[in-house]
Amino acid sequence: MQLLEGKVGFVTGAGHGQGRTHAVRMAQEGANLILCDICAPIPQTQAPMATYEELEETARLVEAAGGQVVFGIADVRDRAAVQAIVDKGLAKFGSVDVVSANAGIWKPTPFLDIEDDEYDAIVDTSMRGAWNTCKAVVPSMIANGRGGSIVITSSAAGIRGQAPWAHYAAAKHAVVGLMRSLANELAKYSIRVNTVHPTGVATFMGMQPVVAEMVEKEPLFLMGAANMLPIDVIQPEDVSNAVVWLMSDQAQWVTGVALPVDAGNTNKP
Repeated sequence: MQLLEGKVGFVTGAGHGQGRTHAVRMAQEGANLILCDICAPIPQTQAPMATYEELEETARLVEAAGGQVVFGIADVRDRAAVQAIVDKGLAKFGSVDVVSANAGIWKPTPFLDIEDDEYDAIVDTSMRGAWNTCKAVVPSMIANGRGGSIVITSSAAGIRGQAPWAHYAAAKHAVVGLMRSLANELAKYSIRVNTVHPTGVATFMGMQPVVAEMVEKEPLFLMGAANMLPIDVIQPEDVSNAVVWLMSDQAQWVTGVALPVDAGNTNKP
């Protein structure tokens, strides 16, 4: 039996990167999918944001893996936009059972150089995005009466302080507080809530040219990102495997957990 057979999943930031691999992995395990992405630039990050064509490609890959799909454009900072795509999925599938609150942006900037607009973009996309995602899906999950699982993407930077991205670390710590509170509040509905904490991941975001530039300027840059195991970055599929496990019945008693997928990053002295 597939791990997510008969379930409907919702993935934010699904156009490329980890969001795409989460969606495809979920479909491979039997889920139908609701997908969204901003499909527009965010000036405060140097990472390329997903295009609509990339979101369409994720939808195609989901269908190729055996899943049905509903997808559309939504900026997770906009509650109404997130609710609209969730409602579109509910109209087709009737439920949302498992959720990957994955959307996030990152930019390495020393604290003294972070402008307010950059802080707002980084924090709102990760923290407000996770908040809006949960607000959009939880009422229908409760009404459905079948329980469910929400997995919020945090980071190794959400477990310990790292530099130079204080705004990102603050946001990724904040979603852990949200997760722990919701895990307590939603347990009576059999809705489990957990976070996953990757180290550096080989995606469009983790492999930006700006990272190499920062290493040249700041020799201590990589101290916060050094892994214990002999690998510089992990693959997005490594994170997807953990996300799907947390969503599955194999983890039916796992809630309120901050799960590192970090090659030992957060345990290294």
